[in-house]
Amino acid sequence: MTKPRLALAIGVICISIFPVLVRLNLSPGLISAFYRMAFASAVILPFVLITGKLKMPSLKMIGLSALCGLIFGLDVGVWNIAIQESSATQATLLTNLSPVWVGIGAFLFLKDKPLPNFWVGTIVALFGMVTLVGFEFFVSLNFDLAFMFAVLSGMLYSVYMLTSKYVLEETEVLTFMSISLIASTLSLGLINLAMGEAFSGFSNMGWFVLVIQGLVCQLLAWVLISYATKHMRATRVSVSLLGQAVLASILAWIFLDEKITLQMVIGGFILLAGIRITFITKQIPIYKTLKNRKS
Repeated sequence: MTKPRLALAIGVICISIFPVLVRLNLSPGLISAFYRMAFASAVILPFVLITGKLKMPSLKMIGLSALCGLIFGLDVGVWNIAIQESSATQATLLTNLSPVWVGIGAFLFLKDKPLPNFWVGTIVALFGMVTLVGFEFFVSLNFDLAFMFAVLSGMLYSVYMLTSKYVLEETEVLTFMSISLIASTLSLGLINLAMGEAFSGFSNMGWFVLVIQGLVCQLLAWVLISYATKHMRATRVSVSLLGQAVLASILAWIFLDEKITLQMVIGGFILLAGIRITFITKQIPIYKTLKNRKS
C-alpha cells in the first residue's frame, strides 16, 4: 500500500494550490473549470493514443466514466462559483463535508463498508476543520446561493468518488481519466456557451494560472488520486483529501499574505489526526470498550 498512499499524498499537495489560484479571480468560475479540464485533456489524450495506454473497457464502463466526467466538471464549476461569490473559507468547509456523504454512500452501495475508525476519524477531522476556520465563522454564515453551491459541490464530489471507485475496479486509470476528462471538457464547454461566457480576453497571468490548474491541479493530481482510489478505500481517500485545507492555508500564508493563527495550527493538527485515525486497521480502544459494554 506504499505506492497508493504516496500517490495520494502527492495528489493532495497538487490540488492544495487550487483554492489559492481561484482566489486570484483572474477568470470566471465556469470558464476556469472548462480550461482546467481542456488543458488536461489536450495533454492526456495524445499521450494515451501514442503510447497505446488507451484500453477501451465495456460500454457500461465507458458510460460511467463519462458520467464521472460530467459530475466532476459540474463539481469544479459550482465550487469555483461558491469561492468567488462568498469566501474560500465557507466554500472549502462546506465542500469538505463530502467524506460524510461518501461514507453514507459507501455503506449503502459499496461492498467495502466503512470501518468504525472511518466514522471516528471523520468526526475528528471535521472538528479540526471547524477549529481551523474558526468557530466564530458560523455566526456569520450566509445561507445564500453560494452556500447552496458549496453544499452541492460536496455532494457532487461524493457521487464522483463512489462512482469512480466502482469504475476503476474494472478500468485502467489513464483510460478512465481520458474518458472522464473529455466528458468534463465537452459538458463545461456547452454550459459556458449557453451562458454566454467569454473564452478569451484574459491576461498573461490569467492564462498561466489556467494552464497550472489544468496540468497540476487536474491532470497530475487526479491521475495520482485516481490511482490511489483504485487501490484504497474510497472513504479513506475522501477523508485524506481534507488535508488540502491545511496545505492551502499554508500556501495562502506564503503567497497571499493571509495570517495563520495558533487556532489554525491546532485545528490543522486535529484534522491530520482525524485523517490518521481512518488509516488504522484495528479497532481503536474507545470503540472496543463501548462495544464490550453493549455486549
